[in-house]
Amino acid sequence: MDSQILYVPRRVDRDATVAVAESATGGLVGSLLTDVPGASAYFDRGVVAYSNDAKQELLGVSREALERGAVSAPVAREMAAGVRDTAGTTWGVSTTGIAGPTGGTPDKPVGTVYVGVAYAAPWGSAPGETVRADRFETEGDRTECKRAFAARALSELLADLEDRDG
Repeated sequence: MDSQILYVPRRVDRDATVAVAESATGGLVGSLLTDVPGASAYFDRGVVAYSNDAKQELLGVSREALERGAVSAPVAREMAAGVRDTAGTTWGVSTTGIAGPTGGTPDKPVGTVYVGVAYAAPWGSAPGETVRADRFETEGDRTECKRAFAARALSELLADLEDRDG
């Protein structure tokens, strides 16, 4: 994971900025990003929105999406787009999942996370906006799950940065 963190600043365009919205990782993604010297050049903010109320109030996640399940692709997409739009950044990244030891179901076992990534081209540049969310599963105790979720979020951000850069 350390190499991923160190690689982020090299992949972020000089005018691009990143904000994160975290539920399952409780601020770990933002913490890891700010562990790298120079993070202030691209990292704008991190929002920990653990409760459904916080997701609605701070990120604009719809009640409808939350009623279908807080741990879901629609919520991850809305969290990523919400933090990107609220912060006015180029990139938004989100995590929502089940770190355990309880809370899992047969459809969404402990270790399930949805990572959202949202991109919006800076004003006056090439048009383009994307929002996506993907589901991943891991195993381990609560701490191991959170670390794996954070690593996946960084990995997904890096993949999209590389795709955007060509």
